[in-house]
Amino acid sequence: MKGGEKVRRAPGFIPRTIFFWVFMLFLYGPIAVIAILSFQGPQGGLTFPMTGFSLHWFKDVIDPTYIGDFRWPFGRSVILALIVMAMTVLVSFLAGLAYRKGFRGGTVLFYLVITCLVAPSFLVSLGIGLGFANLEMQTQWWSGGLGAHLSWTIPIGVLIMLAVFARFDRSLEEAARDLGATEWQNLRNVVIPIMAPGMIAVGLFGFTLSYDEFPRTSLVTGTANTLPVEMVAVTGTAATPSLYAVGTMTTVFSLAVIIISFVAIYFVQARRSGRARSIQARYGPKSDSAG
Repeated sequence: MKGGEKVRRAPGFIPRTIFFWVFMLFLYGPIAVIAILSFQGPQGGLTFPMTGFSLHWFKDVIDPTYIGDFRWPFGRSVILALIVMAMTVLVSFLAGLAYRKGFRGGTVLFYLVITCLVAPSFLVSLGIGLGFANLEMQTQWWSGGLGAHLSWTIPIGVLIMLAVFARFDRSLEEAARDLGATEWQNLRNVVIPIMAPGMIAVGLFGFTLSYDEFPRTSLVTGTANTLPVEMVAVTGTAATPSLYAVGTMTTVFSLAVIIISFVAIYFVQARRSGRARSIQARYGPKSDSAG
């Protein structure tokens, strides 16, 4: 803007702005309402207006005095999410390595993996539950639940790793081989460090998708519920504002996991950039003089 001249806005600027803020309100408004209602007083209910303001329902989550003990379901969800995260990263990374070199039947296998994303989540849970029943086995959160979550996280992890490997510069591996590196040294010192940010991203998706998953878990947890299943069960029986407190704590926990993951990616990339600069500073002048 020069000399008080008004900035010309593109046609449709105001409608797009209104649509954007309405969308943000629709997206984050329910989360904000739940967070506010979680601070109800001891006599508060599930709706407005609020009755007092306290941390009573957060204390009730930690030391429950009413229906709904969320402590063990939370622990199961975290443990299951960590297992799913580790297995998703491992399988996705190995799949990325396999698809780089190619193998017979790879295209068919790829579409079979993607089909898991298209299948209705509830039907996946129902199919796993029926499979265990036909084998006369009792499905649990650490068996049937684990399989149900992996059917959701591994396809997404494979897609991410394929995209990351597609940007990988093969000349780096060729240079390592020219310097005498073995396959294991090449994998450990070249491939894995470069793929580390992508692997962290896959782990983040695996953890968060497993931690929040309900449809694929609803029929396979057995006698011990995960946190999402327990929250839905309590909602249908005797819900209190402690349910909102759990939702608020879960949201904060999920955001903390995301922030930690981004910080880890930042440090991995910074460390990798530092190594690249040190190598260039050490060997760059020699290669220039040799040329």
